[in-house]
Amino acid sequence: MGGLAAKAIASVQRFQQQAAGLLLYQSVLETPISQAWLNLLDALCREDSAECLMAYGHWFRALATAQQSWQGHLIQQILRSENPFSHLAQRLPVQELPPALLTAAQSDLRRLQSLYGCQSHQLSQWVQTVCQVPETPVVWHLEAESWPEVSFPGLPDWQTGLIELATYYHQQGIGPMGQYRVFRWQAGTLVGVPHPDPVQLRDLAAYDEPRQQLIQNTEFLLAGYAALHVLLYGSRGSGKSSLVKALVNEYGDRGLRLIQVDKAGMTELPAIVEQVRDLPQKFIIFVDDLSFEEDDDAFKALKVVLEGNVTARAQNVVVYATSNRRHLVREYFSDRPRPSDQDEIQSWDTLQEKLSFSDRFGLTLTFGAADQKTYLAIVRHLATQAQLAIADAPLQQRALQWATRHNGRSGRTARQFIDFLQAELASN
Repeated sequence: MGGLAAKAIASVQRFQQQAAGLLLYQSVLETPISQAWLNLLDALCREDSAECLMAYGHWFRALATAQQSWQGHLIQQILRSENPFSHLAQRLPVQELPPALLTAAQSDLRRLQSLYGCQSHQLSQWVQTVCQVPETPVVWHLEAESWPEVSFPGLPDWQTGLIELATYYHQQGIGPMGQYRVFRWQAGTLVGVPHPDPVQLRDLAAYDEPRQQLIQNTEFLLAGYAALHVLLYGSRGSGKSSLVKALVNEYGDRGLRLIQVDKAGMTELPAIVEQVRDLPQKFIIFVDDLSFEEDDDAFKALKVVLEGNVTARAQNVVVYATSNRRHLVREYFSDRPRPSDQDEIQSWDTLQEKLSFSDRFGLTLTFGAADQKTYLAIVRHLATQAQLAIADAPLQQRALQWATRHNGRSGRTARQFIDFLQAELASN
């Protein structure tokens, strides 16, 4: 038994040496799961049975809580790692990176591949051997996780995957930019949204022309051209917001990110642009239900972003705003100059500036109110997607009744009707 324990401890020490030798990717081992793994290795080397069993339990619980395997966790952390190599690879082509940095990254990949080879069942056996317990502890096991974005985990030598990894950093970003596709601006910080709206472009019906125009403009942005700021104007419930949110689900794997900014955060729009202008990703700043009051500071902040100032426009940022009003600044009768006003000309200039603010968007897309034909087309589209077992005639009849009794004809009403009908049919 002593020989088996010594052999197990020697294997554990080799893992410890590989972990200690990391030059750039130390952050991979700073997560709760990785720290629990290191603590388990340390406990095995000390051959303290109680401490060793407790450490194994902590590591098992950490994996179970995250619903990850040790191998899956390592790959995830490598892809998210913020270090000198990933920071530079995000901004520069691989051939422009310092040779010493590339060599260090390759060395780390070799060491990380060694750590990747640590199997859960082997750790369980080592715990049994070192602690001299009659049974091996329960082994944490998950089905093999897949990483469609990268192939280096399956290579015989991870060092040969360096260029692929650098390309991933450049396209997808690192840290939060690699982890999230949708962000909110809160208290001066970009906060990732872990569960964004999953709406897809294929979920949306009607309004084909404005949808295609917005898609084309977004593809210009992704291609590096000077894309236009866009105002999506139209009746409530027509799917304007859903269309914008669907774009990031369609193009997120090509580096598109969405930043939602509420009314309170609009005064900080120039600061948001400055924070992301040097990143390789493309950003949609999304402002929902846009309107302004008189002398609104947000009006001035948005004007700076749309028209620029002494700072050059950020080529990787566009503003997509939705509004139910064509003129974004509320107009009051008291705003209109009276003929007796001494400053009539200047007053009219001020009024015109307010009313023409929407013209500062390079593209205005109009979403008209849904007539009966459009409303029923949306209903049929959603019913087909939901695979509802109902004939077309009763579907249309009930959809029209629903619109009459609820919120009128709109895409939102159609979605609410289909959700209700789906639940009703499933419960019968």
